[in-house]
Amino acid sequence: MRRIAVLGSFDDIRSRHIRFLQEAARLGDLHLLLWSDAAVRSLEGRDPKFPQEERLYLLQAIRFVRQAVIIGAPTGQDGLRLPNGIRPDLWALPPWEAPWEDSAAQRAFAGARGIPVRAIGEEQLQGFPVAVDAGSAQGPAAPPRKKVIVTGCFDWFHSGHVRFFEEVSGLGDLYVVVGHDANILLLKGEGHPLFPQDERLYLVHAVRHVREALISSGMGWLDAEPEIRRLRPDIYAVNEDGDKPEKREYCRQGGIEYVVLKRTPKEGLPRRQSTALRGF
Repeated sequence: MRRIAVLGSFDDIRSRHIRFLQEAARLGDLHLLLWSDAAVRSLEGRDPKFPQEERLYLLQAIRFVRQAVIIGAPTGQDGLRLPNGIRPDLWALPPWEAPWEDSAAQRAFAGARGIPVRAIGEEQLQGFPVAVDAGSAQGPAAPPRKKVIVTGCFDWFHSGHVRFFEEVSGLGDLYVVVGHDANILLLKGEGHPLFPQDERLYLVHAVRHVREALISSGMGWLDAEPEIRRLRPDIYAVNEDGDKPEKREYCRQGGIEYVVLKRTPKEGLPRRQSTALRGF
């Protein structure tokens, strides 16, 4: 399998960044070189919105990424130094431009080292195609596990979502039901959701801890009831914000184990909430 390298800060990650990683991963095993906080300040003249540890944690959870490592800014005559063990067969370029993410700088670096370059254009990043092998997180030979379901809006993709999925996937195979647009508007009011259901579904599905992601078809706090009936999960997991009497009673009547997890960030990372990230 060819080794594909991509380079960038990947700060404030949105769906287009994930789509770029997906397209780059179609070319081979994807190795992501992530600018450190100091590199972002040096190259872009600003502090990153999200610290390097948080950006790394999130990117390592993306199913298209084989490896992600933090690197420093180019210095002196040595320029950029590739981490040990990463010798790319191909260098993939994103369509956006920023210091050291523009095509000229990366082409020059790759060309000086004899690494072929492949530019991925905006036209390749359209739509939200779901990864074919959704079950790869557990592997085809994995023994049978309990089936766990979670539900929610998942409106502004962040490290808190990844941490929640990581924790819940420890209970069994994780199925995520994403609230459809009309129901999110009903429950949260005008201005919600920030992103359409297909885009939110895509981002959830990109997390390697997720076995399968679906869009809900019901209404209210139990909008996922039709999907729950079909999937027949062993466990319904929620965080403290998502704990509702309706859900508890539904699980009691249906013989589904109801698990409430504390909203705790990954150790060393800040606590994140989608609402608080509006305009961040």
